[in-house]
Amino acid sequence: MTIIQNSTLKATFNDLGAELVSLINLETGKEIIWEGNPDFWSGKSPVLFPTVGALKDDKYIFEGETYEMPRHGFARRKFFEVKNPSENEVIFKLNSDDETLKFYPFDFSLEIKYTLVENKLKVSYNVKNRSEKEMYFSLGAHPGFAIDTKSGLKYDDYEISFSDDEKLEIHPLIDNLISRETKTIVLENKTLRLSYELFSKDALVMTKMKSKDLILRNNQNNHKVVFTYSNFPYFGIWAAKNADFVCLEPWQGIADIEDHNQELTQKFGILKLERNEAWKADWAVEIE
Repeated sequence: MTIIQNSTLKATFNDLGAELVSLINLETGKEIIWEGNPDFWSGKSPVLFPTVGALKDDKYIFEGETYEMPRHGFARRKFFEVKNPSENEVIFKLNSDDETLKFYPFDFSLEIKYTLVENKLKVSYNVKNRSEKEMYFSLGAHPGFAIDTKSGLKYDDYEISFSDDEKLEIHPLIDNLISRETKTIVLENKTLRLSYELFSKDALVMTKMKSKDLILRNNQNNHKVVFTYSNFPYFGIWAAKNADFVCLEPWQGIADIEDHNQELTQKFGILKLERNEAWKADWAVEIE
């Protein structure tokens, strides 16, 4: 485990997957990140790379070859190198190797930097194509935030407010794949009230969401988490059935469309990097 800390926050990371596993508000002692109860979901904040969501039949085709890839890619199951740790910042790095080339025929580097600044945790990603050819990839964040249902509080006391959306256009998931059809959730004052029923059919997947600033709050007290992100065009909101957490997930890429032909270069939302080109994106969570 790797720990960074300042006077307000303490963040703990697992070298496996470079995963954020704890974020504690030192002023209140409150844990911000989901506990990872395997009865519901064992994850806490995995990185999704080099795919987001499921592939059709867990396979894709590139240059006439068929490759298998687990849901959400392989990075969350790989040990990262810890680089330049300091009191309030750490960088994790993953390079392609012989094992990854079996699933993904590209030479790459992935760096994830975590930085504490006062009451905020900043997370940034840097993906570089080290192949001689064009590289195709997706990347997504998947942080799970704890929902406090103790002291008389309920799950549906929590809500998410959106900076720039009056409604959400949702792509339903069908056997983990994205439907081309959409349904609309009309927000009340740009706010979505949480409920266990909301996620009864899996995640809410948005490809046209405008908001880059969200607030997760309990309407019974002053607990608030401000979530911001940039350079991620898609977004998911998810929780396991009857579990006390919610995931706020900015994505570059999504699961396969249900009728996709499995060609990687034609996958909806896939990003292409030229040789030696890099891509960067970030998100941050501020505790109030």
